[in-house]
Amino acid sequence: MGAATVEKEAPKISSNLERNIAYLNSVLGYGKSFDIVLRRFNVAGKEIAMYFVNGFVKDDVMSLILRNLDELKRPDVSPNSLKKLFNEHINHIQVDPVGDLDKVIDQVLSGPLALLIEGEEQALIIDLRIYPSRSPQEPDLEKVVRGPRDGFVETVLMNTLLIRRRLRDPRLRNEVMQIGTRSKTDVVISYIEDVTNPDLVKTIKDRLQKIKIDGIPMAEKAVQEIIEPGKYGNLFPKVRFTERPDVAVSHLLEGRVLVMVDTSPSIIIAPSTLWDHLQSAEEYRQGPPIGIYIRWVRYAGVLGALFLLPLWFLFVIQPELLPPALKFIGPNEPGKIPIIVQFLLAELAIDMIRLATIHTPTPLATSTGIIAAILVGDVAISVGLFNAEVVMYTAIAAVASFMIPSYEMGWAIRLVRLFLLLATAAFRLPGLIIGSAIVLIYLIRTKSMGVPYLWPLIPFNATAMLSVIVRTPVEVQNKRPSIFKPKDKIRQAMPEPARKPDKQED
Repeated sequence: MGAATVEKEAPKISSNLERNIAYLNSVLGYGKSFDIVLRRFNVAGKEIAMYFVNGFVKDDVMSLILRNLDELKRPDVSPNSLKKLFNEHINHIQVDPVGDLDKVIDQVLSGPLALLIEGEEQALIIDLRIYPSRSPQEPDLEKVVRGPRDGFVETVLMNTLLIRRRLRDPRLRNEVMQIGTRSKTDVVISYIEDVTNPDLVKTIKDRLQKIKIDGIPMAEKAVQEIIEPGKYGNLFPKVRFTERPDVAVSHLLEGRVLVMVDTSPSIIIAPSTLWDHLQSAEEYRQGPPIGIYIRWVRYAGVLGALFLLPLWFLFVIQPELLPPALKFIGPNEPGKIPIIVQFLLAELAIDMIRLATIHTPTPLATSTGIIAAILVGDVAISVGLFNAEVVMYTAIAAVASFMIPSYEMGWAIRLVRLFLLLATAAFRLPGLIIGSAIVLIYLIRTKSMGVPYLWPLIPFNATAMLSVIVRTPVEVQNKRPSIFKPKDKIRQAMPEPARKPDKQED
């Protein structure tokens, strides 16, 4: 029988200030790391040590606190120095006592300031931190013509404030935990307590706490892979990302959970279905008729991005499938290389252009796209390497994929399109049918936090499916999606029918 593993107990704060300083200097690397600051001074005859990270602390507030401490006399701090400082002399809101040195280290590295006092077995943590961050601005991937221009930023506290501004519900819960034994990254789980299914909240918490990793420098993408089961993830995104506070709050009200990671402006929405990735805020910023049209145009674009190239290629290799009236869509000149190779090279070229523009300085990005798309494409057609129809249909499919609001879903659509192209090239019409069936079965088997990915189509829910097909008016959005099993199923009470006035008798 092996010996039991004994966890090392965190060292307690000693009443000997020099012993505490020696331990903290050793662990924090004081003297080696220039940004770790130790400030020692005497307050009314009491030795005090102050630790903080340079740049994290608000200088003006700290100066005010030090000025107040400097004016104290010995009776002001003796006896019970820590208690008197905590209750009477440190004029700041966020002050907490802690009892062990490891908590002091965690707090200092997170930004607050630690105050240790000679003869006291506790330290005071004063939250004076200020993070470097940009101001909220409209996200590049989720722009709207009308609507707010603020978006999430890299500071998790600012993100929770943007949500609180739109949802002033006292039952909104923002629970924080730290992920990463070294990075100790703050991760906030946000939900409405009397709406969200508690089992869903527990599942997400358990998955986050189960993973023991040294750090998550990739922030929300690392957290996504933690909460999604499967070693290599999933082709289709099981969670939705958003940088818009209004979108995040609308999903909170449906009974979903938000996961916010410090240092990332992208918020995770879980669970999500396929249709969540195909809808945008712009549909709800316009009236229902316009919103319905925008949604149908996007759905048509998704179908075009998936099936336009495989279908055209099928008609090229099997022209007998085309009715006589559509014979004109075939290629006039086949080109010097096989059509399927042209498609693969064109897809590869578009992805290369996309990646090149991402890594090109902004003033040159537009020029890079024009040079690659017009000059290279035109020369390839002129020398006969590419067929003109191949370039045109590939460009249409690429533009259609850009209509998808979800960046991750756009990549998934492109990979599925390549799969269907290869299946059609290998087995012609049966290949396209079988390939489409494989993708459909894959989607049917996919679940996000236990929620079927194709709901409300499979399993079928007529009312919910209607809200997927059309952009429903706000006044008829009376119930939360039942698949999320919300505790409160009703969003708004149905208005009572107007009562007709009684007929007055003559």
